[in-house]
Amino acid sequence: MKLPKPPAPSLLATDLYQLTMAQAYLEHGLGEAEAVFEFFVRKLPSQRNFLLACGIEPLMDDLVRLRASEEELAFLDADGRFSKEFLDWLAEFRFTGDVDAVEEGEIVFANEPILRLRAPLPVAQIVETLIINRLQFSTMVASKAVRVRFAAGERLVVDFGMRRAHGIEAGLFAARAAYIAGLDGTSNVEAGMRFAIPIFGTMAHSFVQAHADEAAAFRDFAATWPENVVLLVDTYDTLAGVDAAIALAKEGVKLKGIRLDSGDLLTLAKEARRMLDAAGLQETMIFASGDLDEYRIAELVAAGAPIGGFGVGTKMVVSADAPYLNCAYKLMEVDGRPVRKKSAGKATLPGAKQLWRRWDDRGLMREDVIALADEEVSDATALLRPLIRGGAPARPVRPAPAVRDATQARLARLPETFKTLDAAPAFSVQLSARLAELAQRL
Repeated sequence: MKLPKPPAPSLLATDLYQLTMAQAYLEHGLGEAEAVFEFFVRKLPSQRNFLLACGIEPLMDDLVRLRASEEELAFLDADGRFSKEFLDWLAEFRFTGDVDAVEEGEIVFANEPILRLRAPLPVAQIVETLIINRLQFSTMVASKAVRVRFAAGERLVVDFGMRRAHGIEAGLFAARAAYIAGLDGTSNVEAGMRFAIPIFGTMAHSFVQAHADEAAAFRDFAATWPENVVLLVDTYDTLAGVDAAIALAKEGVKLKGIRLDSGDLLTLAKEARRMLDAAGLQETMIFASGDLDEYRIAELVAAGAPIGGFGVGTKMVVSADAPYLNCAYKLMEVDGRPVRKKSAGKATLPGAKQLWRRWDDRGLMREDVIALADEEVSDATALLRPLIRGGAPARPVRPAPAVRDATQARLARLPETFKTLDAAPAFSVQLSARLAELAQRL
């Protein structure tokens, strides 16, 4: 089945100053100037040893489909501040540039170019807001979710974040980012449809409350979903709920699992496991949810909680401990002339660049080198690869499962030092001699 695409973004999903600058560029002879912009993260959050670049393939699809509708042009016309010539230019807007980017799910570090865009200056300017929005959010969530994956080990982990995400679209792309980072699936049905992500879910407390008693609720649910009997046991008294689930299993129902959603998860999981095992239900899994993140999961695992799976929601989809990335999309070159910004704390490296990675003799990541785009770095792999050429896709948009598999292969080559939830020594990121000299000269 062909996967349906999310709706194309509006051309007006941008900041006003992108449009005011674009009109000024066109009026003053810069409409055809070739610009190079790069997206990068200035500084890693203190709780992150690396980032997982994410949102790149959906962004490619957005850029090639970006158009101005008649309704949008009418809105800008009625606003009164834009010239007829500029509105005519917007009516014909197409992204015609080139984009190079790291692979979706690539491991990246501070100040490394994640995406490089080459296009006419006003075109490159207008798409800035879209690029930052798409890449910042998905990279932020993926970089949180991979920590959840590390904490949970091989246990089942499912994204439960849709209802607490900051908007429906945010919930959709958070589910994708979390799955690419290594989670096993999502409760978000639309994400399952659009991105081929496995979907999970059983019942809520309201289902139990809607029945005269808990046992009747369990029995009805099992009758409707006999192959997916995972029962939420903490609506009233948790251990009494476990007893009710066991009683149903003794009637011949295949009890796949029970879910704990509140209380002292460690104590309750241990007692529930004892009760299930005593009833001969050693294969029945205990699944836990409720205000979880990588730190809480790590505590439960370290304490020996007999929990086979976790549902993780709010704290992951909003990246509660690091809810934004200090990222930027900055001009690096105009008509072949390298430029740089020197603002305190926000200085940039000039010129169009390439990112290279070196490996040790075990095949693990050893060092990154940021170089100028026309340089070759010995014994290294170039990470920025063609994404768009002349406004057309240069690589296919892959289903999320394929991206997830490739991401897991990359993570296997990340040294264990960087997989801890604690701060690790900074990964080695060097500048080539030519780039360092250019930055100094400018």
